[in-house]
Amino acid sequence: MLRLHPSVLDIVLLVIYFVAILGIGLAARRSVGTSADFLLAGRALPAWVTGLAFVSANLGATEILGMAANGAQYGVATVHYYWIGAVPAMVFLGIVMMPFYFRSKVRSVPEFLKVRFNNQTHVLNAVVFAVSAVLIAGVNLYALAIVLQSLLGVNLYVGIVVSAAFVLVYIGAGGLSSAIYGEVLQFFVILAGLIPLTIAAVVHVGGFADLGSKVITAFKGNDTALHAWAGTGVGVDQQNPIGANFIGIVLGLGFVLSFGYWTTNFAEVQRALSAKDESAGRRTPLIAAYPKLLIPAVTIIPGLVAVALDPKFGTGGDHLTYNDAIPHLMGDLLPSGVLGIAITGLFASFMAGVAANVSSLNTVVTYDILEPYVAKGRSDRYYLHAGRLVTVAGIVIAVFTAVLASHFNNIMTYLQSLFSIFNAPIFATFILGMFWKKTSAWGGFAGLFAGVVSGAITFLLFQTDVFSAASGIYETFIQAGVAFAVDIVVTLVVTAVTPRPDPATLGDIVYSRHHGRTAEKGPREPWWRRPVLLGGGALAIGLVLNILFA
Repeated sequence: MLRLHPSVLDIVLLVIYFVAILGIGLAARRSVGTSADFLLAGRALPAWVTGLAFVSANLGATEILGMAANGAQYGVATVHYYWIGAVPAMVFLGIVMMPFYFRSKVRSVPEFLKVRFNNQTHVLNAVVFAVSAVLIAGVNLYALAIVLQSLLGVNLYVGIVVSAAFVLVYIGAGGLSSAIYGEVLQFFVILAGLIPLTIAAVVHVGGFADLGSKVITAFKGNDTALHAWAGTGVGVDQQNPIGANFIGIVLGLGFVLSFGYWTTNFAEVQRALSAKDESAGRRTPLIAAYPKLLIPAVTIIPGLVAVALDPKFGTGGDHLTYNDAIPHLMGDLLPSGVLGIAITGLFASFMAGVAANVSSLNTVVTYDILEPYVAKGRSDRYYLHAGRLVTVAGIVIAVFTAVLASHFNNIMTYLQSLFSIFNAPIFATFILGMFWKKTSAWGGFAGLFAGVVSGAITFLLFQTDVFSAASGIYETFIQAGVAFAVDIVVTLVVTAVTPRPDPATLGDIVYSRHHGRTAEKGPREPWWRRPVLLGGGALAIGLVLNILFA
């Protein structure tokens, strides 16, 4: 088993990080006087803070270990998760969808479905999100426990409980504010750990030229491992490592999975909703898009180096698994002190992933389930205490879902499967509700329910080998496509036979040719803060990167 041997200096750096995070939680507690302070950070944060928190909330366990593992297993094609599977959807969220969220004056993503459809759709979305949040938090806890066990020798289950307790302390104290400011700190800590590791790894392998030739050798002479789009044509035997054609990549990952996650997953959208106004909320995902474009350099490259140094890396037997790519390089290449920073960066990434899901879970359960249906008309202090209790309950449940995650060989594929089940159908319901004013309330409910069920059934069919695909990644594309398509079809069918909404009741929450003309206009933003310009710049850079690595 892979083991690191951190020095006293490395341990001191890790302790300093823990103290800093706890300090943020205790400092944030002083500003928590209402449920809105605890659950929504008072909706008063600047765009640069919410933007960094937005990208950091996604830099969890699967992002760091999982994308490095995918880099080692699938090569450069892993960049699709960023340049196709993230940035376009983040731009769409900032330019198109955030105005809907702000103008509907909702406090959460499920609450928007209450405004647009009905209470039944609201409850269904809230319950679906709550289940997905604890499952995803469990994935991050499990990954953190793996690192504690593999690197420091801590028992797996002890590691899960200790990690959960730590997150509980600082999220339970300061709520969303402590989560967001903690994520900003974690963003810089993560980069401080990964950038030196990446540089040292490339130098160790002999530079980028030697890295390329050794990767081709590791992939048995298949040079598509160094390209994003090579071998993805339709109608030919797919030669790319992920076994997918460009239609599956663009529609399965780039549209259904990506837009479903980035535009409707409240763990992300909550960061934008905590911004001080609509302008800051729109800029939140757009600011986050720029570092997201560059993060592959510090996640995928270490995975490529790992397989270049040992072509049998991740193949089992006496060889390390793909998930060991970054920890293995850390132990081999980093000196004392720098190793401590890298270990701290890993811990920071896992904490960010757990905190993002738990802080969004307590908001949804409190505002979307307890307040409107279970405990109506209570005092604000009641909901504040309820939010804290939900935080505790969410962490406890996440401990058990972490044990569930331990039964899956590839946690990245497991996580993408969760997104395909929960996020893909929600996105289908959202786009029909936002862009087709005739979508009925019961159509939205029936479509969402059918989409989630069909996604879960497809997942089980793959897990039991009734169906199979070229790779686990491609399976998740198919699962997402099925859930999305079923949601759309069922919504259209049920809408045709149920009462349609009165257009006068939809106001400014459904797109029309006159959308936004009657909305309140604030002062004109300086050119460098305008959402269309920020989003266009991110898309342009993404296009250039796709061309360079095609």
